[in-house]
Amino acid sequence: MRVLYPEIEPSDQGMLPVGDGNALYWEECGNPEGKPVVFLHGGPGGGIIPRYRRLFDPRRYRIVLFDQRGCGRSTPHCSSPEADLSVNTTWHLVADLELLREARGIDRWQLFGGSWGSVLALAYAETHPERVTELVLRGVATLRLKEIQWLYGGGAACLFPEAWSRFLAPVPYARRGADLVEVYHELLHHPDPDVHGPAAQAWSRWEGETVKFTPREEVVAAFTEPEFALAIARIENHYFRHGGWFTEDQLIREAGKLAGIPCVLVQGRYDAVTPATTAWELAQVLPGADLRMIGDAGHAFDEPGTLHELISATDRFASD
Repeated sequence: MRVLYPEIEPSDQGMLPVGDGNALYWEECGNPEGKPVVFLHGGPGGGIIPRYRRLFDPRRYRIVLFDQRGCGRSTPHCSSPEADLSVNTTWHLVADLELLREARGIDRWQLFGGSWGSVLALAYAETHPERVTELVLRGVATLRLKEIQWLYGGGAACLFPEAWSRFLAPVPYARRGADLVEVYHELLHHPDPDVHGPAAQAWSRWEGETVKFTPREEVVAAFTEPEFALAIARIENHYFRHGGWFTEDQLIREAGKLAGIPCVLVQGRYDAVTPATTAWELAQVLPGADLRMIGDAGHAFDEPGTLHELISATDRFASD
């Protein structure tokens, strides 16, 4: 089984102004003359962590990672009142990616994205297919209404009833049958920290409790850290209530634009966050897609079978 490459430190890093008062934190590691790859983190709003650097052979890859708008070390952070979510949309992030590519002097690059990162990778690739060498996508999502309703409308609750009860806890009892994404929007933007703080932690904890095939307390603890939780909850809720600013089925309908771009889809069969049906449906219309369904995995990138297939894909593409 393939495992993560050894720990590695950035060889270069900085802040990239992208307009609207936003600046993105970026870093590079690996071989400066290697094959360019950009890592697209999840959430949206999840930010990058050092382990993500280790998904690629540092001898053969020029590895670019960055924190998307409003999260991680990018500024302003969405846990702060001055963060303007109106200038934080999918299409702002697609434009940011192009600015980053140009700023780093890269002509074409591989896109590696999981969960929300798979959505952003598809949106970017369908907009700029000439800039993409390959796609490696994990925990595939396209932000269709049925995907959002599965996670926040009670579908996944059938598998995790205890966690769902904790997700519902901040919601007034009389409103629990309403659109919970909209109810949470009100809670997350309430001026009182005693309202938006617990709501953010409940929203983020729900993801932390469903992300692993076997839930782990340290993951839940990371998701409920107050500053992280407030940023990811506000950003995710903002994106989901707008359907990613896509027309329904847009990313699947426009998959034909990716003809000629090799693509590996790695999907946990028991993924409760982004159910396997999306990866399957995308593979039927994505030219040349190689779908790897992992029979004993959930949503997380570092479950053994998923990690093996992800690193097998990056190793295979390293010399192409």
